[in-house]
Amino acid sequence: MAKEELLEFDGIVTEVLPDGHFRVTLDNDHQVLAYAAGRMKKNRIKTLVGDRVTVEMSPYDLDKGRINFRHKTGAPPPSSAPARRPPPRRR
Repeated sequence: MAKEELLEFDGIVTEVLPDGHFRVTLDNDHQVLAYAAGRMKKNRIKTLVGDRVTVEMSPYDLDKGRINFRHKTGAPPPSSAPARRPPPRRR
């Protein structure tokens, strides 16, 4: 068993702050200051305003947390590029 149990909450990023910090509004209307977890930095996962995230928090400090997952929006990515033309046939 872990030394301390982490609390997980879902929320929405409301503000991107300098130095990799984010202001997140949780589903219970509580605002916390959060930073991206190491896995997210390592894999270069971008987090923008309006993204739905999961935040881990210590039971000792409920004003700070760590973003450990960014939920997918479910919408297909916008395709702004036109369809590619097939390569010319050889004779």
